[in-house]
Amino acid sequence: MKAPYDTLFQQLKAHIDEARLIHDPLRTLAYGTDASFYRLTPQLVVRVNDEAEVKLVLKHARELGLPVTFRAGGTSLSGQAVTDSVLIQLSDQWKGYRIHDHGQAVSLQPGIIGARANQLLAPFQRKIGPDPASINACMIGGIAANNASGMCCGTAQNSYNTIKSMRVILADGTLLDTADETSCKAFRESHGELLSTLSHLAMQTKANPELAEKIQHKYRLKNTTGYSLNSLIDFDDPIDILMHLMIGSEGTLGFISEVTYHTVEDHPIKAAAMIFFPDMESTCRAVTALKATPVSAVELIDRAGLRAVEGKPGMPDLLATLGSDAAGLLVDVRGATQDELAEKVAAVETALASMETVNPILFTQDQALYDSYWKIRKGLFPAVGAVRAVGTTVIIEDVAFPVEQLAEGVLELQGVFQKYGYSEAILFGHALEGNLHFVFTQGFDDPAEVKRYEALMDEVAQLVAVKYQGSLKAEHGTGRNMAPYVVLEWGQQAYDLMWEIKKAFDPQTLLNPDVILSHNANIHVENLKPLPQANDKVDTCIECGFCESSCPSRALTLTPRQRIVLWREIQRLERNGEDPKRLAELREEYAYQGVDTCAACGLCSMQCPVGINTGDLTRELRHDRYGDSKVGYWFADHFAGVTQTARAGLAIGSGMRNVVGNMGMKGLTKIGNAVTGGMIPIWHKQMPTGASMPSKQDIPTVGEREVVYLPSCATRVMGAGPTATDKRSTMDVTLSVLKKAGFKVIIPNEVESQCCGMAFQSKGQFDAAEKKARELNTLLLQASRNGEVPVLCDTSPCLLRMKETLSPELKLYEQVAFLAEFVMPHLTIQKKIPNMALHITCSATRMGLANTFVSLAQQLAEEVFIPPDITCCGFAGDKGFSTPELNQSALKTLKNAVQHCDVGYSNNRTCEIGLTEHSGIEYQSIIYLVDQVSA
Repeated sequence: MKAPYDTLFQQLKAHIDEARLIHDPLRTLAYGTDASFYRLTPQLVVRVNDEAEVKLVLKHARELGLPVTFRAGGTSLSGQAVTDSVLIQLSDQWKGYRIHDHGQAVSLQPGIIGARANQLLAPFQRKIGPDPASINACMIGGIAANNASGMCCGTAQNSYNTIKSMRVILADGTLLDTADETSCKAFRESHGELLSTLSHLAMQTKANPELAEKIQHKYRLKNTTGYSLNSLIDFDDPIDILMHLMIGSEGTLGFISEVTYHTVEDHPIKAAAMIFFPDMESTCRAVTALKATPVSAVELIDRAGLRAVEGKPGMPDLLATLGSDAAGLLVDVRGATQDELAEKVAAVETALASMETVNPILFTQDQALYDSYWKIRKGLFPAVGAVRAVGTTVIIEDVAFPVEQLAEGVLELQGVFQKYGYSEAILFGHALEGNLHFVFTQGFDDPAEVKRYEALMDEVAQLVAVKYQGSLKAEHGTGRNMAPYVVLEWGQQAYDLMWEIKKAFDPQTLLNPDVILSHNANIHVENLKPLPQANDKVDTCIECGFCESSCPSRALTLTPRQRIVLWREIQRLERNGEDPKRLAELREEYAYQGVDTCAACGLCSMQCPVGINTGDLTRELRHDRYGDSKVGYWFADHFAGVTQTARAGLAIGSGMRNVVGNMGMKGLTKIGNAVTGGMIPIWHKQMPTGASMPSKQDIPTVGEREVVYLPSCATRVMGAGPTATDKRSTMDVTLSVLKKAGFKVIIPNEVESQCCGMAFQSKGQFDAAEKKARELNTLLLQASRNGEVPVLCDTSPCLLRMKETLSPELKLYEQVAFLAEFVMPHLTIQKKIPNMALHITCSATRMGLANTFVSLAQQLAEEVFIPPDITCCGFAGDKGFSTPELNQSALKTLKNAVQHCDVGYSNNRTCEIGLTEHSGIEYQSIIYLVDQVSA
């Protein structure tokens, strides 16, 4: 670190845990990356836990003259969350909330993800107003700081119009709570000059009819270009003006530590129609006609956009038959009752009755069809990202035209793209507000390409902001990307007014400099992010960050996005022969940060717009590290002996635990782990005893139905945990349940020697993994009479692996799916238990079984509680033994979350070990509960 940053580090170290003061080259690069196409690497990243720490960092940074930037989720697209100075990043301690007046208002800390806020409000049929497309990943801090809106939000329900109160920390460290009269009174006394300046600017603006009219016009549209100047004409009280200026200020005026929103109604009944028109002009005329109708959303998609998703799974065949000039509208209508919904649908049909459409206007409430319509809309951005050339990035911009000029604006905009050779560009957006996104691919490694991009943006700016008096940024925030064009859009007078606001709040210009306002006319084409080729499994990554909220290592080391960022940099340095010392340091650090602490659970692929499973990269790197070793082949060839030895080892260990205790066992196994190169796992205090294999008389041989039961190697080895009240093995319980439900059970011959191959695959032993999969496939085809009899596996991750690798003739069922479909209809539930905590494993989620799992649990317990913020548990096969800090980090909020629950259930034996350890309650397979409550 350079001298002033080292000084800051030393000052902060006296008060903040050094683990949260990050300055090494690997993590500053990783944590400094956001979703934009800019790359700046911070000198110091500070993970703050509370308001006091924010004040502390601001105080010392101010004394040293060091700029600071605030970061929440890092999903911003315009470069507002990157810096080469000090990055203040939210730790996971910013998730507090309070719900007021039966959901009419909600107070939220900035680290709560938007979708989580709506989850909290769902029981009241309320939600927050803003609904950005990134709501499953972006956080409240960014939603407010960017004045994010979305598909149904419009302008009426954005943060500016739904904010009730705010806690904000200013550049000088002062905290203002606008809901607290005492805080406001103290602030008026201590910051009279700032408030006086705001009052003066408001009076000046209101007294200037031309400027006031311009502001009113700009905010009739969606507009996030520059500061929220409408606050100067909408309010008189300078506290209100200050609060509304903070909305959309992108961290340049202060730090928002809490917002209280007025919530909006979340209508439970929804319908949608996908309506196609012969050309863009008629499509836009339809938008104008729909403006006065009671619709929730109208999403416009141009022909290039429709073509981009044509032929994809779930897309209607009609797309392929549309003419070259056609365009579509996705119209969404919502109501509190069926009658209200019907009235709104009728209003839409009446408004469009005189217009020519390619297809009939048919609204659907069928959930699958409804979802498929929105899938078209939401698939547009990734559709471009997935097919772009390696090394290019995807740029998504958003502008707004006055709705009455939407057709002319769109046609001219399409012409500009053709002029500059962006033939792949697609247009879509929130048409009711005249808000359009355009998406195109762009390379920045060639100066000529940078010039082409700059020329495109110059012409787009003239077209939108000058000719049509629209908005260059409708909802993504100004950032660095549009900072040079703010004066063009607003004019010099309004631009000077924005600078006065900036200087009043931040006299030293230390809060996120060059964002929104910049004296650098080239800031939008500087510090452009490289996206070099790294690995074909991750090259389509657009670094959006949608994956991060689901990753179990996100608070320990790295997220999937960050792993990809670093692997790209390692490959770039290696390819260019650049900075060998830095390359060696990055590789060494990446071994633990990137590879060893990746759970490879695959949940990232479900959030990723282009479906990347970063675990595939991790497994390949593990393979590169160890290769297909002789040890791996030996284990595969002697698997029966390996499982029997492991089972015996657990039984012996459980006996020794009674003599030397858990600490003694941990010490002994640490030595064994070191001597055997990791083959003996380090002792875990929830280490189970060895499983007892069922005898032949335990296996039901008669029944009305048949099933092939494959006990996984985990359940064949691991019995009950030391604190379990039911000491039977999962195999014994499964056989008991199947017998109750009238099944004849077939356990394949030589089952002890079988494995689906996942244990080998996760270690990078790909050949051994495939060998075991082939053997298992042959055995199951024989046992199931070539797929005639369904196959049940009692472990979720194993079943997922089997579905991916075994013959399609096999009818493979994970235990939850099998219980729900085949077992529960034949059982009588005597009495539900009062409550339970439910952990849905990552593999169950990936197989689409989450809802089935919840439904099954609700048949067995009065209350089913799913802890928030827990995704993958991080046990990851045997990583809970070898890298226990991953499991601990992933489950650190579990104990507090489930303290009101008596028991917990899941569907994977190793996950249950970690869940029991970190929750304080016993977790077992859900099949134990089925057996317990059934006759």
